[in-house]
Amino acid sequence: MPADLKLDIFPHIFPKAFFDRMKELAEGNPALAGQIKRWLNIPVLWDLEARLKMMDRFKGYKQILTLSLPAIEFLAGPEESPELARLANDGMAELVRDYPQYFPAFVASLPMNNVPAALEEMDRAINELGAKGVQIFTNMNGRPMDDPEFFPVFERSVKTYDLPIWVHPTRTAKFADYPTEEKSKYEIYWLFGWPYETSAFMARLVFSGIMEQLPDLKIITHHLGAMAPFLEQRIALGMDQLGSRTADEDYTVILKRMGRRPVEFFRMFYADTSINGSAPAIRCGLDFYGVNHVLFGTDCPFDPEGGPLFIRENIRAIDSLKLKESDRRKLYFGNAIQMLRLELPVPAAKPAKRKPTKARAATSKAAAGRKAGGKSKAKATAKAKPKSKPKKKT
Repeated sequence: MPADLKLDIFPHIFPKAFFDRMKELAEGNPALAGQIKRWLNIPVLWDLEARLKMMDRFKGYKQILTLSLPAIEFLAGPEESPELARLANDGMAELVRDYPQYFPAFVASLPMNNVPAALEEMDRAINELGAKGVQIFTNMNGRPMDDPEFFPVFERSVKTYDLPIWVHPTRTAKFADYPTEEKSKYEIYWLFGWPYETSAFMARLVFSGIMEQLPDLKIITHHLGAMAPFLEQRIALGMDQLGSRTADEDYTVILKRMGRRPVEFFRMFYADTSINGSAPAIRCGLDFYGVNHVLFGTDCPFDPEGGPLFIRENIRAIDSLKLKESDRRKLYFGNAIQMLRLELPVPAAKPAKRKPTKARAATSKAAAGRKAGGKSKAKATAKAKPKSKPKKKT
């Protein structure tokens, strides 16, 4: 693989047909209308030409496409959401098919408010469209993802396909900062609420036993796995005492069942580098998960510049860590290629330059003559031919 290859595994996009459908749905949904107003100011999110132009600024940069918020189940009820998921996934597959040099693969979206339909769409997207995994969110309209109803999605992703699940946080201002208030203020629901959402999602999968039941499950968490790397010792020492703070339930049985420390289950998750270009944070994530569980991801295009800043700053932060070349390659593309079983086209090698010989120089001169047109070509031809001798009179 080219040394400058960079596979962004967590950028966001809206395929055109899907975005047009969302705008139609927004007519009767004030909350969605407000979001679309913001998205219209981020052309890279929905304007393909703007996106390709931006990507061309970064040598070797390619994207594994994921659908942007909101979750499919936020947009429609269980009867209508499967059609939206199909529309989104068809659009993603078309982008990958038409622009493979930019988008080597995509991640499928699922209608999680209709689990049977979600399983059908997983099968269709992977088997027919070529998706390399699926994306879910940290809750399903407020329901935790360790609810037994959702277990088949986790199970099929690993046992049938052995492909990753991408997890994106979701929380709105309706999640108040304090019980006495009706809504979150100052966008705290996003600033600190989203990292909490991801961390709570991880904890629920760990303590509910899902990570034990499916030890080969590959979950890629957004934003470097949220709080887990930074609270390593709080998780390690605190959860070694699970149950000591709870009077109405006996959590000690969970520790006995797990067979190893809870913090080791948190290390089973995967994480992207989407932490807004913070080198110390990426180093912390690498120390916690290990280089084999961290992948290059940017969260493009949700930055103040509408796309390029997060790409540029993530690359700068990673390169500033001065990683071993083998680790750098794993981070930028090796882990993704292995997990997704990607087959990227290898660029044809350029032939080595050879010193010109007299014969080749003559050939080149002749070729130049063939390209010449008009009178100069006619003159060259006339000059090359000997004059015919006049016929003798008989």
